[in-house]
Formats: sequence, structure tokens, C-alpha cells
Amino acid sequence: MLISRKDSLLLVVDIQEKLAPAIFEADEITRNSVRLLEGARQLGVPAFVSEHYVKGLGHSLPAIRTAAVDARIFEKIHFSCAAEPGVLDLLRASGRKQVLLTGSETHVCVLQTALGLLAAGFTVFLVADAASSRTPANRQAAIERMRAAGVHVATTEMVLFEWLERGGTDEFRAALPLIK
Repeated sequence: MLISRKDSLLLVVDIQEKLAPAIFEADEITRNSVRLLEGARQLGVPAFVSEHYVKGLGHSLPAIRTAAVDARIFEKIHFSCAAEPGVLDLLRASGRKQVLLTGSETHVCVLQTALGLLAAGFTVFLVADAASSRTPANRQAAIERMRAAGVHVATTEMVLFEWLERGGTDEFRAALPLIK
């Protein structure tokens, strides 16, 4: 199944000021999430950013907040975005059935969100190179568990190229800086 920009949305989960320093490969997941937020903006894909318990963990990293200029940012207290009141309605209102997930921690909030979204009828894609945990072992276990549950695993470049569909267009040329 290909990712369709007409049927997908991006959900960036909890890449926050006080949590990010403890995350394995935080710079890479932040950079890839920013690339996806910018690609979503350029290509008209709705984007959402969650912030877990802002009082304790702070807001999203500045790079995420800057790239999320057109995204809907919401605070949550549940580990799963899908369990937070109003979030499923917010995502359903987009009319999109595919949810692309990035963020942290992969084995907690991202995993629980993925499983909740599957249960709610969404097709879920984990963008593996844009999601991590404090330890590589927790990250890997979460990826394996999500895959076994029916979550599709992709990378940032897979998403961008599938959104673009073809080369040689103005959209492709505009997106090249996100790929290089």
C-alpha cells in the first residue's frame, strides 16, 4: 500500500524540550520530523503536533514549532493521542484515513497512539527514522510490536517520494531540498 498525500495526515508526537535530550538519536528524529512537516506544508497534507504534559516536559522543540507553522498543535495528558478527548474527532475531521506517525517515545506515546489509531479504523504508518526512545532496545521492541499489530513501517524519504508520486514537476523541484 502506497502512502497517498490526498488520504494521509502527519502526526508528530511529543518531541519536546525536556524529553528530547534523553532520546536516542534525537537530532535525527527532529530533523526528519521537520522535513516531513515542511513537506506536508508544501504538498497540502494536514499536520498535527502533540505535546505531552507541557507543564513538566515543556513545549515542542523550537525547530518543530517553527516547521509546524500550518500544523494544529494540541496538548495531551494521555500517553495515546487516540485516548485524548477530541483528538480522534480532530483527525477524522481531516477526512484522511492514513496517519503517518513520528516522535517519542516510540515504546510509550507513539506505540499507544498507533494501536489506538488502528483500533479507530485508521491505516497507520510509523516513520521509523523519525521516531525514537531513550534506549535503542525500547525503540526496536516498539517497532516490532507495531509491525506485528499491522502498522506499516516507512522512512522519511519513502513518505516524501510517495507524496510526490513523480519527478520532473515543480512540486518535485520545490521538495528537493527536503530530500538532499
